[in-house]
Amino acid sequence: MRPTEEEARAGGRYSYEAWEYYSTDRGRHPRQADEFTFSSVDKIVNFDAFHLIGLLAPRPLLMVAGNEAATAWMSEEAVKKANEPKRLHWIEGASHVDLYDRYVPQVTTELLPFFTQNLAAQTAHATV
Repeated sequence: MRPTEEEARAGGRYSYEAWEYYSTDRGRHPRQADEFTFSSVDKIVNFDAFHLIGLLAPRPLLMVAGNEAATAWMSEEAVKKANEPKRLHWIEGASHVDLYDRYVPQVTTELLPFFTQNLAAQTAHATV
């Protein structure tokens, strides 16, 4: 059963932000699940998205994160483990959920310059 607003607020800032996005017209989808599937907790806890991140190179890695995100440390760790070219861009004042819709212009303005520079550099090396 989906938590109430009061229950979500009681869970703290990040719990409320996720509730507010997924439980309101802001991000809710009519076919989405309204409860957390506990059979997936072990998979979430043991999942390491970045243990092979070093294999991405020489593909460019741009990570955009909100500096107020509970997950900000994950972006920092990923960039530390990645090889060049890489960049971590912070969106000041944004949380993790905010990046889904509230800061889209700030996120997208980072994409073109980063990938134009880094993909053009790879193309130049490939043709030499």
